[in-house]
Amino acid sequence: MTVAEPRAASLAKRDSDQSWIRANWGLLLATAVLAAILMLPTPADLPVAAHRMLAILGFAVIVWMTEAVDYAVSALIIAALMALLLGLAPSVANPKVLMGTSAALALAFSGFANTALVLVAAALFLAAAMTSTGLDRRIALTILSRVGTETRNVVIGTILVGFVIALMVPSTTARVACLVPITLGIIAAFGVDKRGAFASMLMITTVQTASIWNVGIKTAAAQNMVAIGFIEKAFGTTITWLDWLIAAGPFGVLMCIALYFVMTIMMPPEVAHVPGGRDGIRKSLSELGPMKPSEIKLLLLSVCLIALWATEGVLHKLDTSTTTIAAVALMFMPGFGIMTWKEAQPRIPWGTIVLFGVGISLGTALLQTNAATWLANIVVNAFGLKNATAMFILGVMSLFLVVIHLGFASATALASAMIPIIIAVLKGVATSGINVIGMTMLLQFVVSFGFILVVNAPQNMVAYGTETFRARDFVRTGLVLTVIALALVMLLGATYWHWLGYT
Repeated sequence: MTVAEPRAASLAKRDSDQSWIRANWGLLLATAVLAAILMLPTPADLPVAAHRMLAILGFAVIVWMTEAVDYAVSALIIAALMALLLGLAPSVANPKVLMGTSAALALAFSGFANTALVLVAAALFLAAAMTSTGLDRRIALTILSRVGTETRNVVIGTILVGFVIALMVPSTTARVACLVPITLGIIAAFGVDKRGAFASMLMITTVQTASIWNVGIKTAAAQNMVAIGFIEKAFGTTITWLDWLIAAGPFGVLMCIALYFVMTIMMPPEVAHVPGGRDGIRKSLSELGPMKPSEIKLLLLSVCLIALWATEGVLHKLDTSTTTIAAVALMFMPGFGIMTWKEAQPRIPWGTIVLFGVGISLGTALLQTNAATWLANIVVNAFGLKNATAMFILGVMSLFLVVIHLGFASATALASAMIPIIIAVLKGVATSGINVIGMTMLLQFVVSFGFILVVNAPQNMVAYGTETFRARDFVRTGLVLTVIALALVMLLGATYWHWLGYT
């Protein structure tokens, strides 16, 4: 062996170690934060279990922000940490005994018994059925075939499609995954440059519409179910589908109007009228052929489900989760037969369900160990919220959520980390007459503001993968949309939402 060989081996090992560190820096940082918080002295007014939950929260936030590991994997790691660290901590109710790993593990997976999780899982099956049958594509193409060939009309049609599909496909990523090929088809039918202004404007409009209606419709996004789950745990009540729509619907409509003007002014299309555009869309529609029996059944089922959601608490007492799971059960029944289990299984993002369940468990543990309350008191004092007005609290917390969302690639993860703290903050302020449930719902609207960065939401990444727009175009239009959205939050908070009794 020559002298150079050991040195070469040493250099190769060093490069390998450096490569591993670069690939896993987020996990290393999260672990360091976990250890650092655990080594800090436990404050006198903070239970040991709460101290350990704050360490786990720090770990979770960094792992989620850096996307150090897959979200489903992060959920399993968090559950394991909760089982071990809480299981060996004194019980909050009786500090003389340990909580025990069995009780801690039950707490770590308590989120899977939440009705909100049932709704999310059922919604993913509905989204899979829409994709499997092609009904989502047919609805989108039918609407677009009727809006005309002027580029501005196509933008309006794209926004309208986003709203209709949001009513029927309760999964943001699934909606955008369905709409992106249709948008690409429109661009191709118009014969314009894939990287031109019209293509960029239309694709960004498609994905931003999805984000807007994540706010407007309760069942449109998983993060809304996270908030509902915590509200049900903390207050023993829920927010109906119709109540949510009445509160958030006007915001969605106004934001869609703003979206139209922002996109057409900031990214004006290179052509105003494209001959043959409508024909191209109609050709795509004709290629689908006549409606299949499975599409007809799914359409009827979806319409009935929307009607049941909208009349919850008015004409019947069936909650949203129950009606949705019943619809999914019917969807698989022999004879009705929209799709089989084998067809559905590979289309379901099981990792989302795992993240959702453990995310709710994380928030529940923060509340039950009093960690959220302790952290909320720090937030209340730091921002001077103790005797602040409802509008000041709404403004400060909204701005805080927008800023922290810049570091998150999942609104579900953001809601899991922040909504328990928000609930504790709202409970801790001295403002008389504040509607804690209503304010929690309004701040949950802000959690869905993933307008600025491409990495702020999975649906943004799906659209970005088409290479039809540049990230800087998404950022500059998204910043304007975020400013408008925050202004609307304050305007509606002072007027419409105040009249509804939420502020």
